[in-house]
Amino acid sequence: MTENAAVAPSWVRICPESELEENWGEVALVKGQQYAIFKTKHGYYACDHRDPNSQSLVIARGIVGEKDGHSTIASPLYKEVYDLATGECVSGADYTIGVYPLEVRDGNIYLQV
Repeated sequence: MTENAAVAPSWVRICPESELEENWGEVALVKGQQYAIFKTKHGYYACDHRDPNSQSLVIARGIVGEKDGHSTIASPLYKEVYDLATGECVSGADYTIGVYPLEVRDGNIYLQV
């Protein structure tokens, strides 16, 4: 494979859907990267576990909330609030957080990496 060749995304099984509690974050380690996984009343979400402000691995321990009908996560350190669907900071800071596709198949949660 050449150095510039794109790697096709793949789906990785994270856990059974039944193991996720609503409004509570869990951490998945996939290929050396940590992802925060959330179940909210609006669906399932995955984002970077690394806080973009502090660079600490803490996002899964943040406070799950809602703004304008969208699920959000507030960083437990500096309290920036991020939209879990887009990764945009909705509390005014100039940070964003990476978000990733999740699917539910046969009662299992899959993350696209």
